[in-house]
Amino acid sequence: MASGVEFDDGGETKGSMWVLDQKLDQPMDEEAGRLKNMYREKKFSAILLLRLAFQSLGVVYGDLGTSPLYVFYNTFPHGIDDPEDVIGALSLIIYSLTLIPLLKYVFIVCRANDNGQGGTFALYSLLCRHAKVKTIPNQHRTDEELTTYSRSTFHEHSFAAKTKRWLEANAFRRTALLMLVLVGTCMVIGDGILTPAISVLSASGGIKVDHPKMSNDVVVLVAVIILVGLFSLQHYGTDKVGWLFAPIVLLWFLMIGGIGIFNIYKYESSVLRAFSPVYIYRFFKRGKKKGWTSLGGIMLSITGTEALFADLAHFPVSAIQLAFTVIVFPCLLLAYSGQAAYIMENTDHVVDAFYRSIPDKVYWPVFIVATLAAIVASQATISATFSIIKQALALGCFPRVKVVHTSKKFLGQIYIPDMNWILMVLCIAVTAGFKNQSQIGNAYGTAVVIVMLVTTLLMTLIMLLVWHCHWILVLLFTFFSLLVECTYFSAVLFKVDQGGWVPLVIAAAFLIIMYVWHYGTVKRYEFEMHSKVSMAWILGLGPSLGLVRVPGIGLVYTELASGVPHIFSHFITNLPAIHSVVVFVCVKYLPVYTVPEEERFLVKRIGPKNFHMFRCVARFGYKDLHKKDDEFEKKLFDNLFMFVRLESMMEGCSDSDEYSIYGQQTQQSRDFLLKDNAHTSSTNLDFTISSVDSIVPARSPMHAHNTITSSGRETELDELEFLSSCRDAGVVHILGNTVVRARRESRIYKKIAIDYIYAFLRKICRENSVIFNVPHESLLNVGQIFFV
Repeated sequence: MASGVEFDDGGETKGSMWVLDQKLDQPMDEEAGRLKNMYREKKFSAILLLRLAFQSLGVVYGDLGTSPLYVFYNTFPHGIDDPEDVIGALSLIIYSLTLIPLLKYVFIVCRANDNGQGGTFALYSLLCRHAKVKTIPNQHRTDEELTTYSRSTFHEHSFAAKTKRWLEANAFRRTALLMLVLVGTCMVIGDGILTPAISVLSASGGIKVDHPKMSNDVVVLVAVIILVGLFSLQHYGTDKVGWLFAPIVLLWFLMIGGIGIFNIYKYESSVLRAFSPVYIYRFFKRGKKKGWTSLGGIMLSITGTEALFADLAHFPVSAIQLAFTVIVFPCLLLAYSGQAAYIMENTDHVVDAFYRSIPDKVYWPVFIVATLAAIVASQATISATFSIIKQALALGCFPRVKVVHTSKKFLGQIYIPDMNWILMVLCIAVTAGFKNQSQIGNAYGTAVVIVMLVTTLLMTLIMLLVWHCHWILVLLFTFFSLLVECTYFSAVLFKVDQGGWVPLVIAAAFLIIMYVWHYGTVKRYEFEMHSKVSMAWILGLGPSLGLVRVPGIGLVYTELASGVPHIFSHFITNLPAIHSVVVFVCVKYLPVYTVPEEERFLVKRIGPKNFHMFRCVARFGYKDLHKKDDEFEKKLFDNLFMFVRLESMMEGCSDSDEYSIYGQQTQQSRDFLLKDNAHTSSTNLDFTISSVDSIVPARSPMHAHNTITSSGRETELDELEFLSSCRDAGVVHILGNTVVRARRESRIYKKIAIDYIYAFLRKICRENSVIFNVPHESLLNVGQIFFV
């Protein structure tokens, strides 16, 4: 065979024999090689999938896995009247786990990810790309040409197109959709407060089981100490200890599954009849209103399902599905069945059924693993909370806060110091304030069921606009999801006065903050759009702009992606000098998870060449982090210099096919650019290049040199030399220190929102200079007042 023959120096015959052998056996060799490669790929992908499924246990399933610690106590807080009620409750738990986490989330909702990103804002970003529902109108047609800006098209007369037009037609509907997303986000934040509280308190309760005379205050104190430690270590990130999470959670699932089998065998194997849904009917018939309200406790068996979707980022959906179906689902069913078997024999032990059902020989090892699993579950929820706040921040729905990356390997691992301490204080307040699993459980259930309802409503739109499902399938999914979730919601409403009010109050506070911040941001953007400076006014000033042009480069930060901002006219009318080169910098976040580095910058010239004015739009996705100033500044100038070179090259080109301007973009966008270039050459006013980093000359530099006129080359060199000298002279960052005020004729609610709440939020949040990492020695703030 070809693969087994070697060449040597004097082996011409051997070489020709090799060729002949290769020719004769080529079909057989190719087939064998293809099968061998397929086998290797399958083997590799199977091993990789198993590894990812194992790792996903620690990140995704910690919260769902710790639910057996507290479900039965919250279902029967006042004790058990009839042992048959335990069978009914177990039957409800089995079918809740089957319908919500397994069928709805693992096999349907997880497929609605935004390039691997999950959570409420990921769904909203998907919708923003498929319909014009984003409330800040700062998008440009070039944004849609990004490689990560994936979206599907549909027929004009399809049901999806009708839904799209219905959503876009009314500003109220767009605002209602945003409010729905914000409600879901606020409930996830509430989840981030309540999960650590109930998980750690329930795990700490194991101490009291072995020492019955111990005061409940000691258990609470232990829980508070663990929580303080947990939140205090957040700034280190999970990168260094993350490898421990999966083994801990896997060990936890195997332990609770094994204990479940032991209890079923030892106490009451008849609990397995709970797999028949008949016992659900008998449970409600017997318990009536009491049975109905106990759904609030059963609801806790599916808590962590929303965190499962929010923490999707680092794992493929197939790994999530494999881990759930092979490990999580069976172990949870065994754990709940085992507890039910124990409770039927010991109905008075329902308060701490989990710990009492553990065999004495393994009690303390299980207690240690339970505490560690509770910490892992809490960590996963806190990480999901940080992640969703970062997404809200990027889409203009959260006040500016500092975001720190804790890992060089994983961009998704972030830490938000301000929010971390707020979460810690609220979490400790809930733990120490209630001192009771039942009331925290009621609060927890309320938060979880509202998030699930929001996800269902957003999924309805995703199925129509993104997946283009038939409306009957969409109707079936929505109907059955709402049927189950509204049933739980109705039960949770009975417990609002027993702790269920906590997430509602927390969510209401965060909702007011987020909506007012977004409202103020939109109003400020609209004011800037309406008050931007006309090009005629700029041209009327002449190349010197009516001022002394001092050496250096001025980077004027603005939220406008087009036009000259009002801050510039305010600046030059109050100061007698301006820098030799002015670059308007717009940092813009798009409804995509990331923008590739090579497509990040858009560069444009403003006015004639001798004005030396440019615009640079830096585009980020909601998972991207604005890097340190020196790196950002370097990339900005690299793109600016590249723009000047290409502009000069294109002006000298006689044939539009000489250069491959857009390496990765469509022919349509190339044609647009060439038309725009032709227009630029004639008017000498405005020149646009869409993605400078991705623009690569197809010919060699020598060939390019031959196509450029000598005068164009000299102009290019002169301008590049001028830009370099200005850069060496110094770079100044000019930021607007804007004060926003409501107009006198505004209504009272608008005055309260803008003059008090929004003003207060702007005062306490991070300044733009901190967010952009601008050094203080090169910062210039320009004050101005906007009346909106």
